Amino acid sequence: MTPHSTEAMPAAAAAPVSPSAASIPRIRSIALPIEARIVILALGFRIVSAVVGFIGNVTIPIFQDQGYSVLERPNLFWDPFARWDSGWYYGIASQGYQFVEGGRSNLAFFPAYPKLMGILGGWLGGAQEDYYFGGILISWLAFAAAMPLLYRLARKALPHDGAVRATVYAAVFPSAYFFGVVYSEALFLLTLVGAAAALQSRRWWWAAVAAAVMTATRVNGVMFLPALALIGWDAAGPSKRDRSLALAASAAGLIGIGGYSAYVYTLSGNPFEWYDSITRWGYSPGGHPLTSLIAIADQLLRRPYPFIVGQPMAPYDTLNTLMATGALIATPFIWLRLGRGYAAVMVLGLLLPLSSGQYEGLGRYCSVLFPLPIWLGSFQGETRHMGLITGFVLFYSLGLVLFGNVHPLF
Repeated sequence: MTPHSTEAMPAAAAAPVSPSAASIPRIRSIALPIEARIVILALGFRIVSAVVGFIGNVTIPIFQDQGYSVLERPNLFWDPFARWDSGWYYGIASQGYQFVEGGRSNLAFFPAYPKLMGILGGWLGGAQEDYYFGGILISWLAFAAAMPLLYRLARKALPHDGAVRATVYAAVFPSAYFFGVVYSEALFLLTLVGAAAALQSRRWWWAAVAAAVMTATRVNGVMFLPALALIGWDAAGPSKRDRSLALAASAAGLIGIGGYSAYVYTLSGNPFEWYDSITRWGYSPGGHPLTSLIAIADQLLRRPYPFIVGQPMAPYDTLNTLMATGALIATPFIWLRLGRGYAAVMVLGLLLPLSSGQYEGLGRYCSVLFPLPIWLGSFQGETRHMGLITGFVLFYSLGLVLFGNVHPLF
């Protein structure tokens, strides 16, 4: 063969193989179920968020002194896990409920999360930091358990890729950093998604248990019961028996808030003292739900720069308002894509906080509205998803650092 010949070289001479190469067995990767991979990624995301919060706390001065720490002395790594309401949860976990007549009382905080925090903190040793560590562990585990449940729920309406995207949107939602700190949001998300997933699968007993724990976790849990009843009713199909079981499972949610009300009665003589305690923080449910959103929108349209720069709470109120407004705008599209039960979750989940006239906490309330990430996961086009997720991550990081540095994001 000449150097310029185009004749093909014999295969045997083209690629000599080492005698030992063929004898080396190929190592197979362990194929984990999708749920297990989601749990691992969820916990990994929590670790990354903790590191980002720590660096933010080291490099950016603390905005204000909140008056307590996770350990006996301030710690730049652990303290960002426990801000604002975390101190109330610690008090309940370590010392129990205490009724303060006519004043702010820890009865305003429902028992499922702080009581679990108290049990785990006692097992860990019963020191101050043990209760906080217990609260962190509960939040992390609840978040990790909620993500595969959300995936399974999303798979009822979406293909695999869309359901995975839904879990990503839920994890990086701008206020989803609350899922990793000493707050009850992660447990609430787990119970709400768990109840909806159980109803969709016609697992009525599991739905009843999840709904009961949900209403014992946060006061607004009771607002979701009609939405859960709709989800269960639609999932039951034409069977009268299954429809009755779906309604009964949803109604079982009243056990949680009813049991707590009975306990509050033994302390205060008023089963609804928890409601009176909440109003002493300035919450007055029952107002027009759009009044506060319209007020912020008016300021942002007429004088955005002077408003945000000139009023101390304006940046935080704006962030909370934008999340709530976006959730409301998405609601009719969620109805069309996912059904009336999912739309009811959105409306009823925001009705109580919006009617209170307060901006604080709106982002937290939006973070648990699971139909929103499922709807976002249904979008077509990778470019659209890359843009949305990038925007979410940017605002998530901003909120994480602001919360850790004790800015008034509650």
